[in-house]
Amino acid sequence: MRDVIRFFLDPWIVVGAVGFGAALLIATLLLLWLTRPPQSVGGLPTAAITVIPLPTATLTLPTTTPAIVETPGATTEITDLPPPPPGDLAVGAYVQVFGTGGDGLRLRTLPGLDNDVRLLGVEAEVFLVEDGPQQVDGFSWWYLVGPFDESRRGWAVSNYLAVVQNP
Repeated sequence: MRDVIRFFLDPWIVVGAVGFGAALLIATLLLLWLTRPPQSVGGLPTAAITVIPLPTATLTLPTTTPAIVETPGATTEITDLPPPPPGDLAVGAYVQVFGTGGDGLRLRTLPGLDNDVRLLGVEAEVFLVEDGPQQVDGFSWWYLVGPFDESRRGWAVSNYLAVVQNP
């Protein structure tokens, strides 16, 4: 047991252990210094980018309120839709949803009132006309695609579309 105690109290062993610990500490600090994240130049903050959406033309047209006819014992029905707005509605034109009173315009999978609604175009939203017209259920239907989001697409009635300049 005395030999073990004498071994650990030997000055060269103590100096070697302290030296090894110091070398290990220096190596750890050097490794941490070399792998630190880069700092910004001159202590300036990182630039922030603000995306400002491009303004779209807003067309103000007089809208007519659909007349609702009620007869005793019958369901209510819409008898007067607003007429299509003036303008050259054609393939390649940009159109804007208008006159829905904030309800939005239903874009359908196929032209016709009985087909599934794919999405709702909000008032003043702009679309690109890609196909049409097709006459179904007494309406002119146009195939619209969102110019900035091609997943927003479907068939819509021309009565709620106004031709606008390119967005």
